[in-house]
Amino acid sequence: MSIELNAELRDVKGKGASRRLRHANKVPAIIYGGGKDPQSIMLEQKEVQYILPNEAFYSQVLSLNIGDKKEDVLLRDLQHHPYKIDIMHMDFLRVDAKKMVHVHVPLHFVGEELSPGIKTEGGQVSHVVMEIEVECLPKDIPSFIEVDLSGMHLGDIIHLSDIKLPAGVESLTLKHGGDHDTAIANIHQRKVDKDEDAEAAAAEAASGAAAAAAEEKDKDK
Repeated sequence: MSIELNAELRDVKGKGASRRLRHANKVPAIIYGGGKDPQSIMLEQKEVQYILPNEAFYSQVLSLNIGDKKEDVLLRDLQHHPYKIDIMHMDFLRVDAKKMVHVHVPLHFVGEELSPGIKTEGGQVSHVVMEIEVECLPKDIPSFIEVDLSGMHLGDIIHLSDIKLPAGVESLTLKHGGDHDTAIANIHQRKVDKDEDAEAAAAEAASGAAAAAAEEKDKDK
């Protein structure tokens, strides 16, 4: 089910007009591409804020309701206020169902707690990349791509080429060829903080001192 947003056309443009819209809790935006002229629109700040936590909002095809018409679009840019939660401006790209699109899709890491590198080998995982850019038809855009870490040992690295992509989806990075097989995640030796080292050394010293004292006490008996 696609995400829907309501929008209105706006005729007045410029910084002053955009400022007045923001004061009225509207978000100025623009739709472009698809062989049509760019179109200036505005959305309700409240409605935009409500949808922001939805991960799919940033990669899936959205349905914009503009009056009695609908536009299938992808979010291409989102400008935040420097210190408020408000959205200042949005850019949307029209989508053609028959043409390939480039989108950034989030990675979901699973199986970390089952990994031998974590469970028995004292390692910890580093997620090097949290999303990848793919090319596909709009209907094939995945909500996310799963990365299974359950079989990883200490020192193992998962690369971009190790990820199984859904049918019809291709990594844009790998498509470029050459040395682009990016590391996605790895399991490395867990680093112990200096404070933890000091605490461990102090505990060991205290234990040794206690044992020595007990031994001397036994000798005196």
